Amino acid sequence: MNFVGGCQVLSDKNIYLVGFMGAGKSTVGRLLASALNVDFVDLDEMIVERFQSTINEIFTEKGEAVFRLFETDLLQEFSVKEGLVFSTGGGIIGAERNWQIMNSCGVVVFLACSWPTLLARLESSSERPLVNKNDLTSLKALYESRLELYQRADVQIDVDELSPEEVVSEIKQKLAQG
Repeated sequence: MNFVGGCQVLSDKNIYLVGFMGAGKSTVGRLLASALNVDFVDLDEMIVERFQSTINEIFTEKGEAVFRLFETDLLQEFSVKEGLVFSTGGGIIGAERNWQIMNSCGVVVFLACSWPTLLARLESSSERPLVNKNDLTSLKALYESRLELYQRADVQIDVDELSPEEVVSEIKQKLAQG
């Protein structure tokens, strides 16, 4: 085991951030990777880069199922590397194969965010295909349907009242505790 930035890190394990869209996975992931001096992988950004299409375009032209296949393929491809921090898509937890990959290669951290906080964060977003496609009732139902899956994570951080930097500190503390 290595100690990085005062935090005990499993050098051969990855850290996978999961949570609903708007929970802060990308922001926290970048900060956490920097704090731990490891590389950061944003799966959504990797999909955009690899397939030369925005996530909205992929959802519209190829459908959500194809997007989810791309997501699983990239998760598997990058998970063979060690010591990375991942920001995952909000729906990655819907496929058992993704759980198998994440659980076998690292620690899964759920950034738990209440519906009112998420709603406030999402209302100004035009980059999220499921926000664009769903009315708020459907979006809340999607959020509620995923909660039980997110709670399978190894670690849960309640992020409503925390800044991204405070979330990073909480994650580092929980990881140090084992």
